[in-house]
Amino acid sequence: MSGVRIERLQRLDQETLERLIEIYMRGYEGMREYGGEGESYAKRYLRWCWDKAKDGFFIAKVGDEIAGFIVCDNDWYSKYEGRTVGAIHEFVVDRRFQGHGIGHLLMEKCLEYLGKHNDRIELWVGERNEKAIKFYEDYGFRRVGQSGIWVRMVKDLQKDDNRKPLRDG
Repeated sequence: MSGVRIERLQRLDQETLERLIEIYMRGYEGMREYGGEGESYAKRYLRWCWDKAKDGFFIAKVGDEIAGFIVCDNDWYSKYEGRTVGAIHEFVVDRRFQGHGIGHLLMEKCLEYLGKHNDRIELWVGERNEKAIKFYEDYGFRRVGQSGIWVRMVKDLQKDDNRKPLRDG
């Protein structure tokens, strides 16, 4: 898809928050058990993401419309690792924009961002979200555990990683 821009979210105003909630809710259609308890939960969760990882909150824009987002935290204390790692807290592409490479652009930006300060990234994904699990595996994430309906995945970042980061601008 041409005209896709990946940028750091500059501010979380009401209009932007409403669009992100819409994308979030649409992203979990058919898998409500992973999307929390509706819009009020999504609003609290997305505000938490903004407060926790403002510098790593990236959006994909097609024209003036937000088509997806990823929240990358380079300072996450993992109780499973017993140390600070990079984390992906949320990652959703609006269903209307899926299949055009936007998720790949967001992931590349996130890996570039987290790779500057971390040697490992962790994330949690719903066990039935097979499409997402396959996507993460294609990027070198591996399953390392499970808690209830959630699968924990990690990716080790090394200098010889053959993926080239995107350049800004």
